[in-house]
Amino acid sequence: MSTDRYTSPLSERYASKEMQYIFSQDMKFRTWRRLWIALAETEKELGLSITDEQIEELKSHVDDINYDVARAREKEVRHDVMSHVYAYGVQCPKAKGIIHLGATSCYVGDNTDIIVMTEALKLVRKKLVNVIAELAKFADQYKDQPTLAFTHFQPAQPTTVGKRATLWTQEFLLDLEDLEYVISTMKLLGSKGTTGTQASFLELFDGDQETIDKIDPMIAEKMGFKQCYPVSGQTYSRKVDTRVMNILAGIAASAHKMSNDIRLLQHLKEVEEPFEKSQIGSSAMAYKRNPMRSERIASLSRYVMIDALNPAITSATQWFERTLDDSANKRLSIPEGFLAIDGILDLCLNVVDGLVVYPKVIEKRLMSELPFMATENIMMDAVKAGGDRQELHERIRELSMKAGYNVKAEGKDNNLLELIAADPAFNLTLEELQKTMDPKKYVGRAKEQTTAFLDKVVNPILEERKELLGVKAEINV
Repeated sequence: MSTDRYTSPLSERYASKEMQYIFSQDMKFRTWRRLWIALAETEKELGLSITDEQIEELKSHVDDINYDVARAREKEVRHDVMSHVYAYGVQCPKAKGIIHLGATSCYVGDNTDIIVMTEALKLVRKKLVNVIAELAKFADQYKDQPTLAFTHFQPAQPTTVGKRATLWTQEFLLDLEDLEYVISTMKLLGSKGTTGTQASFLELFDGDQETIDKIDPMIAEKMGFKQCYPVSGQTYSRKVDTRVMNILAGIAASAHKMSNDIRLLQHLKEVEEPFEKSQIGSSAMAYKRNPMRSERIASLSRYVMIDALNPAITSATQWFERTLDDSANKRLSIPEGFLAIDGILDLCLNVVDGLVVYPKVIEKRLMSELPFMATENIMMDAVKAGGDRQELHERIRELSMKAGYNVKAEGKDNNLLELIAADPAFNLTLEELQKTMDPKKYVGRAKEQTTAFLDKVVNPILEERKELLGVKAEINV
């Protein structure tokens, strides 16, 4: 690791080796060479005087890139593509004259960007599926564990721990749906020339329109794509980058929401993210166990959500067939967005896989609020015992206010049940009232909803993608 210059925390601390390779120099320039080979093969197959010997020479040097030659050449000509054309030609003297024939810089630059983003999206998809799988296990394990639910972060009707996890899962499923759609629509630029008109190929192929129409489909097939964009300027539409980054921003938003919930639950001591044996929570307060991984998810997620503005603004401000004010921005915003979302998903995997639930704390908090939530059932029981519904409603309201005052103003336990038992209007004993305090009576269909969601929605999706399962996250810090 270099210590005398800036290094990105995304590569040093957060992103996996797999994602870093996808955006590496090796991946980029090897893909350039594969694209030059695909172009040469296509041109040969369509009748240009290119030999098998030249193509074999190109293939023999597809991976052993002579970076030193390319760097030295770029210092002279100030053009990265032509520097690598030159360097490839040094290694392939027989094929030197046909490298990049009829193409522009965007042939390798833009097609490589599409290939790299597609590979990165596939890795994101793999990790997202594994996050969903871990959440499904957690939801199933705790589908029957009653817990206090909140609206406005105020106590509301109970739910279950597992049902709450289905809410996180469903948001990630929406992201997966969007992600897979965008992957299915990714197309190459192809080879369309300086302004997208393929004018250079008209010259190369003596105006043969039918032959020129075959170039893009053949290149796409050789590079593993179904098709190329039918029209373009010099570049593929920067709208594609916007669509891709919006997917990442959506995943980030889902991860942020989940991580916030976990942070709040850890404050309540109901749920806790993994905490390693020798981990330090605070430099000053040795007893602390801070939700640092969930906090990191939130922190990186904000970055990704804001980063999505970069390609949107770039797309909106491109002039006519192209301008170059996209390039420097793309070099930063696209790779770093992917490196960040990669780190986020690894953290999500790590946190969900090791989530600790504290049922006793959950039960204590739920039971302290349950008398308020049970008042409707208590009122119905009192009516059955001969009480007046309207009168009982008013008495419940008054006693609830009194019990609430005792809790909030005087710091006492919730004594609503005792107050109701002492009121003759209800004609119910404390023992009878306490029998109504089974939390499972108040969780509605939370367990059944969780089971149905997992069985009918999540598990079929995971079964269809089972070849993607089995990822384990490695957290560097």
